[in-house]
Amino acid sequence: MKINNWITGLILVFFNTSVPAQSSFWNSTQAYFGQKQPGDTPIVFAPGILAEKGYWAGSRVAFSKDGKQFIYGTNTNWFNGTNQKLKYFHFVGKTWKGPMLLFLYYGSPTFSADGKTLFIAGKNGAIDQTHYSDTGWVTPQEFLSRSYALYNFMPTASGHYYVGSNGTWGQRADFNSWRFSQLAGIGSDTSIRSLGTPLNSPGFNGDFYIAPDESYIIISTKESSSFESELYISFRKPDLQWTIPISLGPLINKGLAHRWGAYVSPDGKFLFYTKGTSEKDCTIYWVRFDNLFKKLRQQAL
Repeated sequence: MKINNWITGLILVFFNTSVPAQSSFWNSTQAYFGQKQPGDTPIVFAPGILAEKGYWAGSRVAFSKDGKQFIYGTNTNWFNGTNQKLKYFHFVGKTWKGPMLLFLYYGSPTFSADGKTLFIAGKNGAIDQTHYSDTGWVTPQEFLSRSYALYNFMPTASGHYYVGSNGTWGQRADFNSWRFSQLAGIGSDTSIRSLGTPLNSPGFNGDFYIAPDESYIIISTKESSSFESELYISFRKPDLQWTIPISLGPLINKGLAHRWGAYVSPDGKFLFYTKGTSEKDCTIYWVRFDNLFKKLRQQAL
């Protein structure tokens, strides 16, 4: 069932009520819900606001290009989409409003490079697309479907599409065969190719964030049998090869936890990701990223 009507009993959350004259909404006090912004140590994003009772908020999130819409997923478990919901907040007039239901059974939101289309993961592994109109978000339509998995689909400015997938080389049910991969457009099933080493390592390779210009990729890696994982970053060199991935550091990767859903805000300032020790305690975190990014890039290159 695909819907774009509001659900009964929406909770409306209002934050600060005035917006100073700014050249960019990203630099206003209302950006990011007006939340206190983190430094080098990750903190929970919008605590107590995103998740409804019995659900956790997490997986990859997405901000619209102007920063005035925030889209995220909620669920009750990691491997079943029966209770999955896609929700959003919208800055209208002088207030943030939400959380509002966007669509049932969808996840992994990502905007096109021009910000006009929202791609979302739907049923049966297909990627659907929707866009915002004068009357709200339109009913999703299928954009891409393959015989193999298209997990964590992300488009880039070049027209390439990146996915975690079993591709043409492994079984969908064998997560050890999944690789960080690239689709050169939306041609035939054979248009997929693995990104190879050093990005892919033994085990599951599926969850990532890639920069719109393809200059770097953040991967969830070193996943254990109980799903603990860490976030690493790799940079694309002038010869188009990838550097050996390096850890985002002890402040982000501290302790055993499942870490996934990496996403960098359109202004490049903050990294968002989801962390949990089980399906019961997953939470969206955010951390200052632009300064860390510069240090890691110097280290890698």
